[in-house]
Amino acid sequence: MEMAEFIESRRPRWEQLESLLDRSEVHGLRALSLEDARTLGRLYRAVSSDLLWVRARSGSADVNAYLNDLVGRAYALTYPGRRPRFSDVWGFVARGFPALMRSEWRMYVASLLMLLAGAGFGYVGMMVDPDAALYLVPAEHLNLDPIKRAADEAAGTGMTVQDQAQFTTFLFTHNIQVAFLAFALGITLGVGTALMLFVNGLFLGALAQVYAAKGMAGWFWAWILPHGIPEITAICIAGAAGLVIARGMVAPRGLPRGMAVRREAVTAVKLLFGTLTLFVLAGFIEGTVSQVHPPKLSVAFKVTFALVVGAGVYAYLLSDWLRGGGAARSDTAGAAHG
Repeated sequence: MEMAEFIESRRPRWEQLESLLDRSEVHGLRALSLEDARTLGRLYRAVSSDLLWVRARSGSADVNAYLNDLVGRAYALTYPGRRPRFSDVWGFVARGFPALMRSEWRMYVASLLMLLAGAGFGYVGMMVDPDAALYLVPAEHLNLDPIKRAADEAAGTGMTVQDQAQFTTFLFTHNIQVAFLAFALGITLGVGTALMLFVNGLFLGALAQVYAAKGMAGWFWAWILPHGIPEITAICIAGAAGLVIARGMVAPRGLPRGMAVRREAVTAVKLLFGTLTLFVLAGFIEGTVSQVHPPKLSVAFKVTFALVVGAGVYAYLLSDWLRGGGAARSDTAGAAHG
């Protein structure tokens, strides 16, 4: 039997198993009737056989991954075992997430380039037409003179501790909202995700040019980079998650579009979950080092601090490469045995 014929003939039972799994994972196995429970067990065995058939013939990697996911979900419901523990979460944060970043690095690079394109456009746009500040510069900075702000901070007459705390909380919440929106807009075939990334880069680039035009570029980057490196990285990873969902819609690669989107959504949610540690790190830095300005902390110190933080963040994200992909192979093997 040819692979295409096999997929077409087996697809109804794959979809039936997926429907039963969706119901069971939301409402529990008790919500199934006795007949549905028996059907789930029968389909679990049948789809396991289908998976072995595909593997034996070196079938499509996408079909293999889809069936492996179905079998793994059915196994987890049939043999629930122990509940997830802290060690499971730590295992994902320490090894699983870097392995996922390795497999989806193209989506991350695409997301980062969209943000950088926006930043470049905003910077050049402000150089060409400073009056465009009304449209390009964030509203809270429109009437804020960079030189006066730096002087006020140096004299200790800038924002109060309470104002800084409120501003930090606002930025932290806002950036998490941006990340979730960039992820969710993947359902627009990635167009909304791309626009969200571009616009956020646009505001950053325009604001950078406002400070640079006043000779305050160093002060600006000393303010932005310490928390900005983990924060922008997290936003771009969330954007990558949105692009992963879009990939399932645009390029299902032999699977029905619904199946492809659901499979990609699992990867996308894991990517989004992995950004939480980066946002926590960025929030902590934003409320401390980022808000302490020269002369209390020099520009050189803050930029050096930012580079050290950035090196640590990317050493973590690239750790699967540094380990030679061991985590990725281990996770794949675990999923196959699951």
